[in-house]
Amino acid sequence: MSAKDIFHNLVKNALIKEGWQITDDPLYLNFGGVDLYVDLGAEKIIAAEKNTDKIAVEIKSFNQPSLTSQFHTALGQYLNYRLILEKKEPERILYLAVPEDIYEAFFRLLFAQEAILKYQVNLIVYDVDKEVIKQWIK
Repeated sequence: MSAKDIFHNLVKNALIKEGWQITDDPLYLNFGGVDLYVDLGAEKIIAAEKNTDKIAVEIKSFNQPSLTSQFHTALGQYLNYRLILEKKEPERILYLAVPEDIYEAFFRLLFAQEAILKYQVNLIVYDVDKEVIKQWIK
């Protein structure tokens, strides 16, 4: 199991503030002889519909010098996690959580936007200082 991202607890707390119940920390996935761990699994009961929304969240801080290299790694993880979730837990929606400043500086660039669109990456944009989720982008 890999180390937790430096903003792991921040994103976890932000999800709890929005009414999500953390069900897995981390969410363990096993498929085809490979063990993987998505940072968080969570669910939220929708009272009006008597339904449950389930998500998996991969948290990234993007705190290394090359944002492009970190994006490649994050995208690869995201796609692998989504592949397994589609097989094992198709009701669970996967999100990549990124800090707001990185979203503004990198994820709004044409390259990143095209990749997000092409690979259908769901994003959670979080505010590091306020410990809140700023945007859900699907």
